[in-house]
Amino acid sequence: MRALSNRAAFWTSGTVVALALWTSACPTMVYPVYETDWALSTTTVSWVFAAYPLALIPVLILFGDLSDRIGRRASMLLGLAAELVGVLLFVVAGDVLWLLAGRAFMGVGVGLSISPASVAMVEFSAPGARHRAGAMATAVSAVGIALAMLVGGALTQYAPFPLRLNFVVLAAAIVPVAVAVAFLPRHTAPAVAGAWRVRAIAIPRGSRRAFAMGAVAFASSFLLGAIVLPLGARIAQDLAGSTNALVTGALLSVFAACIAVFSLLARRVETWTLITVGAAGSILAVWAFVLTGTTHSLVMFFVASACAGAAYAFDYAGGLSVFASYAAPEHRASMTSGGFLVGYAAQGVGAPLVGAVTTAKGLLAGLVSGAGAFGIVFAAVLAAGAAVVARRSRRRRPGA
Repeated sequence: MRALSNRAAFWTSGTVVALALWTSACPTMVYPVYETDWALSTTTVSWVFAAYPLALIPVLILFGDLSDRIGRRASMLLGLAAELVGVLLFVVAGDVLWLLAGRAFMGVGVGLSISPASVAMVEFSAPGARHRAGAMATAVSAVGIALAMLVGGALTQYAPFPLRLNFVVLAAAIVPVAVAVAFLPRHTAPAVAGAWRVRAIAIPRGSRRAFAMGAVAFASSFLLGAIVLPLGARIAQDLAGSTNALVTGALLSVFAACIAVFSLLARRVETWTLITVGAAGSILAVWAFVLTGTTHSLVMFFVASACAGAAYAFDYAGGLSVFASYAAPEHRASMTSGGFLVGYAAQGVGAPLVGAVTTAKGLLAGLVSGAGAFGIVFAAVLAAGAAVVARRSRRRRPGA
């Protein structure tokens, strides 16, 4: 079997990242249909969403460095297989238990594939361009989110079987990507010697402070996702007045488009500046969604989605940049998995809490509670990032 070239391997790995985000967001446009057709509460839908990060977390804990041992290719193939099982469970789902099981398999699959795929993008990137790989990983993840919104919106609005066909299309996309992954080089340098065994995620001792700051900043993007992905379609329909699922998907895809655009801009921005600006944008985004509810304006929803996408891009790229900068090659996948662990833990807790408030007191109350709680995290990241930027600026001054 002839292995792919480095360039082809880079884009194949990027496609795995895009599929991971498409898989994670694939039910977004269908959640309101489940609520209507199956009489599910927002709390139940939030738990269906949260089953994904809650299943992903133990995978990251137990298998965070798996690809450092068995190779990026093998780990990605295992992940794609689990994603496919999860998507097919949605195709045949008859009640909420099937949805919970499907989301759990999706979480396992993304947990096994996204970290090695992100690292493989760094390792297969052109010489001298590795620092851009984090931004490119963010950009291709945006493509996955956009596909979830646009394909899901179009099929939900205009195609038959709105609860099934969306997932059939995604399953059909996973299969050829898995075939391409099978042609990646078996191992990516540097391979770590020795047999794999379950071990804790390893964060190098000298990098733990920087990792903690980067991980919390990285988690900010996941907290934005805890609002946009499970509730975005409902916000557009119930608060902003959208009556067409494709229009709703297009408005939500602005979130993904801004992720892509601003992640490319992020390549030229220093890491801690990314983190600081991303935190400020996150605060603006969550309160813009609250304003959508008070003004009932599609324009405000557009602004909120765009602001959330820009902030997500800077949060995500800033976190990945920290992990790439402060980890030795043999710890790179493990440290990146640690960042995803913190991010998905925040999402797995945040989404059900917002969903519970929404069920009890209404969608606007849920958004206000989410903006307040998540805003505390964003403000802490903003303060910490600004302090680092200020300290580095003083060091650069002549005579400092």
